Amino acid sequence: MVNAENEKEGLTALGRSGRYVRQIEGYRAFLPTSLPPAPPVRTEGDLQRLLSDADLSLGRLDGSVQTLPNPDLFVFMYVRKEAVLSSQIEGTQSSLQDLLAAEARILDRGRPRDVDEVVNYVRAMKHGLGRLPELPVTVRLIREIHAELLRGVRGSHLTPGELRRSQNWIGPGGCTLAEATFVPPPPAAVPALLGALESFLHAQDDLPLLIKIGLAHAQFETIHPFLDGNGRIGRLLITFLLCERGALCKPVLYLSHYFKRQRPEYYARLQAVRDAGDFEGWLAFFLRGVAEVSVQAAGTARRILELREDHRRSITDRLGRAAGNGHRILESLYERPIVSVKDVQALLGTTFAGANQIVQRLVDLDVLREITGHARHRRFRYDAYVHLFDEEAEA
Repeated sequence: MVNAENEKEGLTALGRSGRYVRQIEGYRAFLPTSLPPAPPVRTEGDLQRLLSDADLSLGRLDGSVQTLPNPDLFVFMYVRKEAVLSSQIEGTQSSLQDLLAAEARILDRGRPRDVDEVVNYVRAMKHGLGRLPELPVTVRLIREIHAELLRGVRGSHLTPGELRRSQNWIGPGGCTLAEATFVPPPPAAVPALLGALESFLHAQDDLPLLIKIGLAHAQFETIHPFLDGNGRIGRLLITFLLCERGALCKPVLYLSHYFKRQRPEYYARLQAVRDAGDFEGWLAFFLRGVAEVSVQAAGTARRILELREDHRRSITDRLGRAAGNGHRILESLYERPIVSVKDVQALLGTTFAGANQIVQRLVDLDVLREITGHARHRRFRYDAYVHLFDEEAEA
């Protein structure tokens, strides 16, 4: 509850983005103003140049993905990469290799326990993308995605899919509310603030799409409507809006790669919006990220095509009559890059011995590599493809 006597103190912090209001418990919570900002975002000069660069790079990425022979086969790896990086920003230790191994159900006692959180992120993104044709980006969709994100993992006791009914705060691990770096709005204000954000998203206006998405992400992170998972949901929101508005045909922009590498500035720019109304500084940072990661992701699409052609050529030249089955296995690996002999047997409808033989021939071609070291229950990974998405390899 707002302490009316002290509200005047909060009003002295009134700014372009909102104000801090002292609560009866003694702490100050931030109440953001509705978007768009007033005065409007200044898009001239450097910001206009950055917007142009980001739009151009994003368009090239979308075009690059559409040149892939079957984009749906390749998109899932982009989704996995974004899931890993966005989760790592929130402190998870799992890597892309851990996620792929978990999906392939490879038992490994040394694997980080938080890999299930990354698996949930992938599921949440797939759920949201599947719902977009029938349900636009709304508070309802955001709550559905949040429920998927936290189901059965750390934070699952914190009302998945439900807006918070208690105060949360942001700060160093273990800090108290009084020591927080930032205190989001009181819980009673959250539903109305999210409703205003939804109205902003669907309003007919002249704001460039990337400016609108950048503003929406900052506003969502400021509202912090859930007790856990706000950062990941806010970054998913970027992907959903790009796909909903047709800027991307597929979710292939792993923007968390940029946010993770620039994590201190990422948080500082968001906080500067709250403290100083510096929307332009945040948007410049956001647009640089869109342009940079779009170029990287488009390069990945180009390398996928080159890799696919190289391996198709090797299979055609060296597998003889088995080349047709080799090509079928190769195409399946782009969606599921870790397989067992039984997986191949089911794909081809052949005998176990026949599947084992063609898997071994793909190992000889350096298409597959056995990764368990076991005599039984072996798994084979399409290393060259996974390598294209591996963060450590990029570094």
